[in-house]
Amino acid sequence: MTPTLFLSDLHLSPDRPATAAAFESFCSAPARAAAAVYVLGDLFDWWVGDDQLDDPFAARIAAAIRGVTAAGVPVYLARGNRDFLYGRRFERDTGASLLPSSSSSTCTAPRRCSCTATSCAPRVAYQRYRARIRTPEAARRLLALPAFVRRWIARSLRKKSRDESALKPESILDVAEDAVVAAFRTHGVARMIHGHTHRPATHHVDVDGRRCERVVLSDWHDRGHWLEAGADGLVRRASA
Repeated sequence: MTPTLFLSDLHLSPDRPATAAAFESFCSAPARAAAAVYVLGDLFDWWVGDDQLDDPFAARIAAAIRGVTAAGVPVYLARGNRDFLYGRRFERDTGASLLPSSSSSTCTAPRRCSCTATSCAPRVAYQRYRARIRTPEAARRLLALPAFVRRWIARSLRKKSRDESALKPESILDVAEDAVVAAFRTHGVARMIHGHTHRPATHHVDVDGRRCERVVLSDWHDRGHWLEAGADGLVRRASA
């Protein structure tokens, strides 16, 4: 059985060359032998619009993804906290498909599962911000700004996010269990795979007497990490 691969929270940027190299290595080997690849949020540290593809670094990453899709492997990408302004040019240049902006989408990995980037977060202020900034109208207003202004906004939001996260207890940075149970009920799946929290683990959840599983992906802080769903179940892999 050809495996399906899941990864998230790479936060690729020119400031992290080792992570970028690990992703290019992933795209040149494991990804091309997969049935499909799901990137569940925050591929880039920020994405201010598809004109970013004019930058050499972004073009290089896009070319790596194009190598995977050209090999016949579908790549699905979820918008993350900082890289939600992808558009048609990104899809065209990479061959990847953007997942719907709703909280989650189902995939065909072993045991019907739900893949999500940022749902189930407990912070009310964050959820309100996300609902406001992700509207088509908000995206149009942002993309109408000059590129240098969008980059300044992205850097400011990134700094603010890091500063606020450093001051919050870990319990606030994890998911809300009641939201997790609600998501299982809504989608009728047995397994949820998500990133965003940077706290890799496997949790078992009781949903109305059903034993369900919530799998949290690792970030790419130290090296490449991905989850392989195949004949042997779920296996966590990492780059050398």
